[in-house]
Amino acid sequence: QVQLVESGGGLVQPGGSLRLSCVASGSFFSLFAMGWYRQAPGKQRELVANINSDGSTNFADSVKGRFTISRSNAKKTVYLQMNSLKPEDTAVYYCRGTMSDKYDIWGQGTQVTVSS
Repeated sequence: QVQLVESGGGLVQPGGSLRLSCVASGSFFSLFAMGWYRQAPGKQRELVANINSDGSTNFADSVKGRFTISRSNAKKTVYLQMNSLKPEDTAVYYCRGTMSDKYDIWGQGTQVTVSS
């Protein structure tokens, strides 16, 4: 069974950068579409970025030009590089892996706080 573990969150000043990592256990990671979502207090969880098995990517308008998503199938890891962070990026960030209609797996989340 695939499990996802996020890391890399923390406290950063506005304008700073963080890189989140999500490591998967189990098999067939390369077949999964991987995504990063976030949920701020009192708000719904929203898609930040995703990367498909073919490497194509999609970003929320609010992070375009500031965030990048990448994956290493050899390391079974997906990354979210976050630059020019803003206070409104503060949220718990979750990793999600999906494959067909059979698998929909979430990590436990990692807190990102952007504050001076």
